[in-house]
Amino acid sequence: MSQILLAGGAGFIGSHTAVELLDTGYEVIIADNLMNSSAKSITRIEQITGNQLKFYQLDIRDTEKLEALFQENDISTVIHFAGLKAVGESIGKPVMYYRNNIDTTLSLLECMNKYNVKNIIFSSSATVYGEENPVPYNEEMKKGSCTNPYGWTKAMMEQILEDTAKSDKSMSVIILRYFNPIGAHETGLIGEDPQGIPNNLMPCAAQTAIGIRDHLTIFGNDYDTPDGTCLRDYIHVTDLAKGHVKAVEYAQKNKGVEIFNLGTGNPYSVTEIVETFEKVNGVTVNHVYGPRRDGDLPNCYANADKAMKMLGWKTEKTLEDMCRDLWKWQQMNPNGYKD
Repeated sequence: MSQILLAGGAGFIGSHTAVELLDTGYEVIIADNLMNSSAKSITRIEQITGNQLKFYQLDIRDTEKLEALFQENDISTVIHFAGLKAVGESIGKPVMYYRNNIDTTLSLLECMNKYNVKNIIFSSSATVYGEENPVPYNEEMKKGSCTNPYGWTKAMMEQILEDTAKSDKSMSVIILRYFNPIGAHETGLIGEDPQGIPNNLMPCAAQTAIGIRDHLTIFGNDYDTPDGTCLRDYIHVTDLAKGHVKAVEYAQKNKGVEIFNLGTGNPYSVTEIVETFEKVNGVTVNHVYGPRRDGDLPNCYANADKAMKMLGWKTEKTLEDMCRDLWKWQQMNPNGYKD
């Protein structure tokens, strides 16, 4: 089986993808600077799968160290998770986001070109659809006007990858547009471990339920939606990870650029998901409603038919599964990987 490099692979989505790849029989190499992740996730991945992986602690932008990694291994495919990802922080620190995320992508592509690696799978986001497109989003839509610098970095990186593939017909570029990954591995050994105050809804909800935070703030309850809160397409992180395995298989057999939505196609409101989390786990999440947050869209969900048709991928986990697995991770790891 070929070697797969997970750039930024120690994080939430990368660690779950590593598990699925190892379970499928691939050799996995993770390169991560651990800025937003923990080395403990590496040992937990090995514990879950019973397989070892190679880990390099490095910044993907450090071309000298990245080249050494490519020299030492026979990589067939790169999965690009590396990058900063907090929408709110990107609004406050746009230059940091553009510098980090775009430089990371350029460094990877330069190394891939030098060492003749032709397959890359990119971790993109539904945020590239912007404000103009109607839901559900499909891959034929033009990219919209992003509402924040994080989204713009994803749109720009997509363009860089598409242009690179046009210049080299032997390349395979798979762009995966994520919707809202939540949950955790069913063992409770790996999950989302936000640094500092969480930016995403469900880690905040879980931390509130366990008593780390005194309340959850839901931003905006005056949107034009059934209950006034935003509608989102929540997907179990394990389902998302399995989508990457399918993308690797596809990339190794096909050339050119393909874009796939990875979502369920079923939107839930923020209030709905908090109530489901409470009901499934028998807990209370103290929550208050605050003002709308900059950059949030009222409605965002996928049409995932293309991924089903071309990759043979579809989601299997329910919203209840997502809530149950997240709570198991939170209970087993109240302080994330710091425990």
